[in-house]
Amino acid sequence: MTIRKTTSFFVLLFLLAAAIIAVFPIYMAVLNSFKTQEEMFRSVLALPSRLHWENYSQAFHKIHMLNSTVNTVTISAIGIGGILFTASLAGYKLSRTGGKLSNAIFFLFVASMLVPFHSIMIPLSRMAKNLSVQGSTYGLALIYIGLGVNMAIFLYHGFVKSIPRELEESAQIDGCNEFQSFFRIIFPLLLPITVTIAILDFLWIWNDFLLPLLMLTDVDRYTLILSTNMLFGEYNKEWSLILAALVLTAIPVVVIYAFFQKFIMEGITEGAVKG
Repeated sequence: MTIRKTTSFFVLLFLLAAAIIAVFPIYMAVLNSFKTQEEMFRSVLALPSRLHWENYSQAFHKIHMLNSTVNTVTISAIGIGGILFTASLAGYKLSRTGGKLSNAIFFLFVASMLVPFHSIMIPLSRMAKNLSVQGSTYGLALIYIGLGVNMAIFLYHGFVKSIPRELEESAQIDGCNEFQSFFRIIFPLLLPITVTIAILDFLWIWNDFLLPLLMLTDVDRYTLILSTNMLFGEYNKEWSLILAALVLTAIPVVVIYAFFQKFIMEGITEGAVKG
């Protein structure tokens, strides 16, 4: 019993230290976002003389917060919607269809998850230019759909196996075709994994920097991350404004993750393990 208590104590101590290490950069960013440039250079650990809320108002205007938010939300909505629609149908069909061909196609989707983005970003950029989608927010959303379906299909494929086939057979006896039985019977049962995939893809698209940097050329179409990057000048870096902009950009992600983290853990576990 003593050994168990000692082990639990050290595990708790380790988790507490890990939590402090994880939260400390966030604390530093929020703390220094309320300082002037001089105060921050004087001491990054000291408290600000007063809360300089004007840093947030200046950052809000400099990164064109409203326009950048609309661009980011548009790309996220189209990308996530396309991923959910395509991957749910593909995962369901591959899961319900036996045979070597189905297994081979599923293997290709899973194998593509192992390909690093840096190895395909130059061919992807050339392809986008040839297809005249480079510089378009809608074109960027389509690329996100192509890059995001593999993980979603993997999760849907495992989750569908936990749903009894008798439900579809009953629906077909009542006169439903395959699409009707999927959207009326199966898809509502996929809600846990659907929410998980939507949140994970939202976090990915919202925080992504490299792909928008490659694809978007017009400042008016920049995402929040790209607009924040404009604060990094060649000869001048306004760190107080940069930190304020980063805090503004991170707030939606933190709030959504805090509310839906339970669905994320449950959905990933069920989608990867079931079946």
